[in-house]
Amino acid sequence: MIRTATIQDVPVIIDMIRELADYEKALHEVRVTREQLESALFGPEPALHAHVAEQDGRVVGYALWFLNFSTWRGTHGIYLEDLYVRPEARGGGHGKALMKELARICVERGYHRLEWSVLDWNEPSIAFYKSIGAIPMDEWTVYRLTDEPLRRLPR
Repeated sequence: MIRTATIQDVPVIIDMIRELADYEKALHEVRVTREQLESALFGPEPALHAHVAEQDGRVVGYALWFLNFSTWRGTHGIYLEDLYVRPEARGGGHGKALMKELARICVERGYHRLEWSVLDWNEPSIAFYKSIGAIPMDEWTVYRLTDEPLRRLPR
């Protein structure tokens, strides 16, 4: 059901990235290309990792993640960038299986954290994450520099 993604999975992962962005009301922000994702996942120094969920030989979900580091814990952790299961496959355990695989990797490698962000209006996802024991980090606020503010800062 869960396996490491291959380069052949990139087109379907991009399709699902677009589906996720549409669900999150941000499809207009998606700019990723097949070449970019292939390079990030399978280039000479891959910094991104992916797992996919299959049902009846068809990819129905994915998790994209990368390593972060906790200075307080002194170890790496996993930052889950995307977790997505197609609507027709939800309720089949794919999301939980993907999370279990990432937790397994954390435990196996001695990582102390598995972290991600979730939109505050996304109640189904929040309920799912709480059901597996995740806790919200309410006192933390995510900040982001992008586009013109990012280009302006180094000047």
